[in-house]
Amino acid sequence: MANTDACTTGDVILPEPFPPDHNPLVRKLESILALTDEERQALLALPMQVAVIRKDQDIVREGDRPSRSFVILSGFTCTYKASGEGRRQIVAFGIPGDMPDIQSLHLKVLDISVATLSPCSVGFITHEALWDLCMRCPRIAAAFWRETLVEGAVFREWLLNVGRREAYARMAHVLCELLVRLRAVGLVEDHACTLPITQVEFADALGASTVHVNRVVQELRADGLIELKGERLSVLDWEKLKQAGDFDPTYLHLVQERAAA
Repeated sequence: MANTDACTTGDVILPEPFPPDHNPLVRKLESILALTDEERQALLALPMQVAVIRKDQDIVREGDRPSRSFVILSGFTCTYKASGEGRRQIVAFGIPGDMPDIQSLHLKVLDISVATLSPCSVGFITHEALWDLCMRCPRIAAAFWRETLVEGAVFREWLLNVGRREAYARMAHVLCELLVRLRAVGLVEDHACTLPITQVEFADALGASTVHVNRVVQELRADGLIELKGERLSVLDWEKLKQAGDFDPTYLHLVQERAAA
């Protein structure tokens, strides 16, 4: 029988809520919408069960019927589908501020799974509380709807990336996307960011073998486009990386990022 709530394997409930001055959900929505004081306070007042989940754990699974959604407070996740043989295809990466399963507000049975790529702090919010927020704050409801539309745009771009670009361009494109999205929520400094994603996980996202991903990373390094040390990514030549990845940030619909790019 499918779970009726988000999976909490390996959770440790924190004794204190996430610091409100650094609330990633507020930061994410403020990157696309000028929140009023009332809207910001409504977001901060959301009842949230905060938990730490270990790396490589499912947060929600395909077939679940959750009564709550979650926001990523820290760490990275992946949204994925699995074939009948158990082969995983990652269809999106999640970063702080994202709500990867917000669709469960309307679609009662999940058709995707979301797993942690690093230790994550997540905040679970009941659907009842989210519906109440949307009724009281229609602009926030519109922002949530907008985010689901942007997710659709990202999926379309990823379909093009996997289906029609060579592996070198695929990797460059995904790195560009991650840098732009992380910058929008204040997690990039001087074209450098923390990126706790392994080559195995990139392979699952790019539809390539781990060996091929390793080769592509070495080529990007040799071409002077990136430096990757452990979990730290530095983009050495942003313009050339965009060109290599055939990257245009329009599909992310971040006005400030299009201007910067």
